[in-house]
Amino acid sequence: MSAADSLEVRAPDEQSEGTRSQLLRWLKQVGDAVSEHEPLIEIETDKVTVEVAAPGSGVLTEILKQEQEEITPGELLGRIAAGSAPASHAPQDSATIAARAQAPAAAAVRAPAGGQLSPAVRRLLAEHGLEAAQVSGSGPAGRIMVEDVLKAAAGAASVAAAPTPAVAAEAAGGVRRVPHTAVRRRIAEHMVQSLLHTAPHVTTVFEADMSAVLADRAQRREAFAREGVPLTLTAYFVQAAVAAIRAVPEANSRWTDSALELYEQVHVGIATAVEGTGLVVPVLRDAGARDLLETARGLEDLVRRAREGHLRPADVRGGTFTLSNHGVSGSLFAAPIIINQPQAAILGVGKLERRAVVVTHGGAEAIVVQPRCYVSLTLDHRVMDGHQANRFMQCFVDTLTARAA
Repeated sequence: MSAADSLEVRAPDEQSEGTRSQLLRWLKQVGDAVSEHEPLIEIETDKVTVEVAAPGSGVLTEILKQEQEEITPGELLGRIAAGSAPASHAPQDSATIAARAQAPAAAAVRAPAGGQLSPAVRRLLAEHGLEAAQVSGSGPAGRIMVEDVLKAAAGAASVAAAPTPAVAAEAAGGVRRVPHTAVRRRIAEHMVQSLLHTAPHVTTVFEADMSAVLADRAQRREAFAREGVPLTLTAYFVQAAVAAIRAVPEANSRWTDSALELYEQVHVGIATAVEGTGLVVPVLRDAGARDLLETARGLEDLVRRAREGHLRPADVRGGTFTLSNHGVSGSLFAAPIIINQPQAAILGVGKLERRAVVVTHGGAEAIVVQPRCYVSLTLDHRVMDGHQANRFMQCFVDTLTARAA
């Protein structure tokens, strides 16, 4: 086969500094026919899973990098012979047979008529032992979504026969091993590195009255819905964080040995829990230039694509500040929330609930019930002192409290 007839399959060139990539799985085996732009490989970084499409049509003839191996940007992963697939009974040499033996069993999961399966959906199907044909898709054109797989898995579990007491007792004493994904390993390494080896963490805590925000949201929600944009509380938190960053620019910076680098633009990372993957942090670009509608629109797009497994590498890099709305899962307060290096701070927002508080009106005290939540700022103490962090938080809270309805 001449070089002109061979197509190289290479790892994507774009990769953020400090990010490691791992070849998660091959979606084709050696000898399989592939079509141009058809998903061929899944690559997992510490931040996102992406698919690499075939650069052309032909037959996959060589796999140079195996599953779970680390890869570098632009590295040669395999080769495709341009042309049609060989006959099904064509002889195979020992190298081809060995390569086929190493191909992933998970690649047997094929997309149904509703469209291609996202990496997250494909992984969940494999974890729960389901076939795509067993799941009813609720997405566009019948596409299978993460929620569809989880629903199908829950249904399968509910109809399974209950174990006998002896079997249940034996199972209770057993251990089920769940291998770490590349994402989970890198999250662990990143958290330990940030907390124990990089930055001294300090957390300051305030409480925010959300009455004005809820009133404003009630007025705007219908208009936003007509634009096809859900108005979440996170949109208000992002806007308030931008106002606080303008008051305390050090919160939007990074520490270096020679200087403190202050970012002129505000790119807010939104911590997002993704079922079956872990925590990802897609970045809302130019948050400082967005009004409330554009903020809400950008958040909806990022969170939806994160949960569908459709984030691109560019979507998770370049953040200058991070917001973690952990209250959506019921948490009242979390500290410290580990700083996403090389950023200088991370904002945490707890669960919104109605609380009895003492307020002063006309010199008289009264107990009233207000919708409130705890908010925290965990900061790199090399970058900011306590008074700066408190000024940031005061501005953040005041922005929420003064939100005009």
